[in-house]
Amino acid sequence: MALLKREDWYDLARTTSWTPSYVSEEVLFPEEMSGSRGIPMQVWETYDEPYKTSYPEYVSIQREKDAGTYSVKAALERAAFVDKADPGWVSTMIAHYGAIPLGEYLASIGEARMARFSKAPGNRNMAVFGMMDENRHTQLQLFFPHANIKRGRQWDWAHKALRTNEWAAVAARSLFDDITTARDAISTAIMLTFAFETGFTNMQFLGLAADAAETGDHTFASLISSIQTDESRHSQQGGPALKILIENGKQAEAQQLVDVAIWRSWKLFSVLTGPIMDYYTPVAGRKLSFKEFMLEWIVGQFERQLLDMGLEKPWYWDILMRDLDSTHHGMHLGVWFWRRTVWWNPAAGVTPEDREWLEAKYPGWNKNWGRCWDVITDNLLNGREALTHPETLPLICHMCNLPIACTPGDGWDGQDWPLEHAGRLYHFGSEVDRWCFEINPDQYKGHQTIVDRFLAGLILPPNLKGALKYMGLAPSEQGQDAHGYAWIEKFRAAKAAAA
Repeated sequence: MALLKREDWYDLARTTSWTPSYVSEEVLFPEEMSGSRGIPMQVWETYDEPYKTSYPEYVSIQREKDAGTYSVKAALERAAFVDKADPGWVSTMIAHYGAIPLGEYLASIGEARMARFSKAPGNRNMAVFGMMDENRHTQLQLFFPHANIKRGRQWDWAHKALRTNEWAAVAARSLFDDITTARDAISTAIMLTFAFETGFTNMQFLGLAADAAETGDHTFASLISSIQTDESRHSQQGGPALKILIENGKQAEAQQLVDVAIWRSWKLFSVLTGPIMDYYTPVAGRKLSFKEFMLEWIVGQFERQLLDMGLEKPWYWDILMRDLDSTHHGMHLGVWFWRRTVWWNPAAGVTPEDREWLEAKYPGWNKNWGRCWDVITDNLLNGREALTHPETLPLICHMCNLPIACTPGDGWDGQDWPLEHAGRLYHFGSEVDRWCFEINPDQYKGHQTIVDRFLAGLILPPNLKGALKYMGLAPSEQGQDAHGYAWIEKFRAAKAAAA
């Protein structure tokens, strides 16, 4: 029997709507789960996904990708790249594997919600493939680091991180829960697939793939490039949903969902991806700076998608552009300072060569951030390592769950953006973080940051030892300087030569 042409059967096969007879449409698609916002079913049936695939095609393509990725891993594992790699790059992998895999699993829950509750048949169809994608990504990024557990317990945090109360894991979980597991199907399509995946995972996966290749880590480059090809497909679910909302009088609501997701995603990437690209990756392996990647992927490409869709740039766009020069530098300094509280070994990334590169990419870096590192370097050169560890707790933002970072030196811009709600005082790191809370306080109220828990007596004993135990960090898992402070020897040599 001759096969039908694809165009003759595809639309019929993915049209899975029917008129329910045993329950009402409202029961089959409850509003709190579907998020149809009063738009009729026949309108949602016009949802037209730009990327179309069938199950046999999907399985065939995924089998080829898996075969290629696993074969690269097997071939290169014998070369023991991890044992030879720069410690900063090893920290890149450990940080990535801890933060991402179980986040991918949470994304599969969001995809499952769309597959079951979206009123758009095309959305439901694509979400089934997206759900399988995210399960694949979870499995890959749990399996790859597993081979390195013999090298140290930090690698096991790929399984462990998001199940703990470690502060960076709490921040990651806060974002993933907000945009994937605590929203209706249409909100998830917009916040997860359009804002987060179209905008930010492009940078995390394509940007890091480029840096990995430059560094010589072809296993990691192959892995995350393979994952990104999936993301580029299922990330397109949000666009058609946005189009329907905009055409049916819901533009303001659609804009708000996008704005919240972009800002929340940016804050997490400022602590995860920014330090990796600008400090952990060896200078010779840096394809672009974090700011340059942000300008290319978020400003250059994602901004055009927003405008083409009929939306506007988020109201805080100028604030975001300004923060590209500063926020991730503060996050990096804070992570290195509180290094014992993370599951990877932060690389200082401030050798003379690093500082020259940072000054070229971020004019004024030495005048601002360099001053802080001057003090740290001087303490290490004079055997005062104890002074490079904190004695106090930072002020944590109640939205992003990250320390409130400011620009030091002459550009000091430290500011708390407080808000009292229902008798409780909340603190925010920016006007935008506070705005995210104000427009939907029921989504966020009541959450306790790590510092809130400390002050409430939930962390005992109330000291660093108690905090590390609460966060699940055993001594062999606690972060140390990635290079064992070897980087200060370049400064020692320069100081001796100048004497």
